[in-house]
Amino acid sequence: MEMISMAGQKCEFEQTFSFSPLPTKKPSFLQDKDTLALLMKWSMLGRISAKCYSFDQSFHPYNSATFASCFFKDPNVVSSLRIMKDGTWVPLDKPVVCVDVEQVPCTKVSMELFDPIYSSGILRPSGHVVKCFHDVYPDYDELRQMLQEEDSEHYYMIRREQRREFLFRIFKNLCFGGELCQFEDTIGPYISTTKLIYKDLISVQKDPETKEISVVSIVLKVCAHDESGRCFPARQDEEQTFAYLIVDPYKRHVTLFYHSYGVGNFTM
Repeated sequence: MEMISMAGQKCEFEQTFSFSPLPTKKPSFLQDKDTLALLMKWSMLGRISAKCYSFDQSFHPYNSATFASCFFKDPNVVSSLRIMKDGTWVPLDKPVVCVDVEQVPCTKVSMELFDPIYSSGILRPSGHVVKCFHDVYPDYDELRQMLQEEDSEHYYMIRREQRREFLFRIFKNLCFGGELCQFEDTIGPYISTTKLIYKDLISVQKDPETKEISVVSIVLKVCAHDESGRCFPARQDEEQTFAYLIVDPYKRHVTLFYHSYGVGNFTM
C-alpha cells in the first residue's frame, strides 16, 4: 500500500488530472430490481455505490498514485463524495491530505476462478451451502469459512494470487454483506450478482488477431485521509468497508465503487 502525501501541494507530481461527473452513466446493477432486492437482503442496499467520472489526461499504471491523489482533490469529485455517518450519507467535512493506493489484479474474463468451490465439499449437489458448527457464529457455513479462515481445510483450494483478484474480492464482499446480512442457503445468488457487478465495472477488449478477450481496466483500492485520519470510504477500518477506482484508460472514464459497512436500507 502506497501513501502519497498531498499536504501543501496541488497535485504537481508528474501531471495533473481533472474530473467531470457522468450522471447519466449508471451501472446497471444499481438499477436491476432483482439485484437491489439481494443487496437489501444482504444489508448492503443504501450503503453500496458506484459513481462515474471522465478525466482529461492519459492514464498509465505508473501514475496511479498521482491519479488517485488528484481524484480526491478535484472540486467536481469532492462535491459529489459522501460518507456514511449515523446511517446517513453526508459530505466530507475536511479536505483530503493523503491517499493510500494499492493496484489490484484484474485479469479474469470468466467465472472459472470459482470452479473449485463446486467440487470441494463446500456445496451439496443441489448447490446448497454446507452448514458447519461454529462457537461464535451459530449460522456459519463452509463457504464463509473457506473465504476467511486460513486453517479451513478448503482455504487453499483457491490460491493466494487468485484471492487478490478484483473478481474474487467482489464475491467475498457479497458473501459477508452488511451488519444485518441474511446469508444465502445456495451459492447461485452470490455468483450471479458477482458476475453482474464485475461486468458492469470493468472494460474488456478483443485482440483482432487472436480473438482473445482481455481486461483493459486498471483497478485501484483507495483510502483517503484528512488531517484527522481516515475519512473515505469511512472513518473506521472495517474489512467490509472498501473503495475502488476502476479506470478505463481508453475511454478516460473512472468509476468509484465503494461500500460502507453497517445496517442497510430495508426499502427499495
